[in-house]
Amino acid sequence: MRDAWIVSYDICHPRRLARVGKTMLDFGTRLQFSVFYCELADVDLVRLRQSLIDLINPREDRVLFIRLGPLHHPGRLPDSVQTLGKDPDLPDTANLIF
Repeated sequence: MRDAWIVSYDICHPRRLARVGKTMLDFGTRLQFSVFYCELADVDLVRLRQSLIDLINPREDRVLFIRLGPLHHPGRLPDSVQTLGKDPDLPDTANLIF
């Protein structure tokens, strides 16, 4: 079972910022510069958190995880998320096996 997550970050140093952004691309889809939509199983969430812990400086940086809940329609934003303007280009994950 996978849950939908919004992950947002504020990273102070440009090198760490680039590394965090690159890592996040392995786990989700960029919605804004430092905001990602992720569809994560529990094990993926643990892997993501550990990857970010290894990259950030906890005295200067911040990562925010917002759980949106279980996925009912993989590859589509949950009904709890509303957008104005162009919808994000999310990958079609409906037929992937995790």
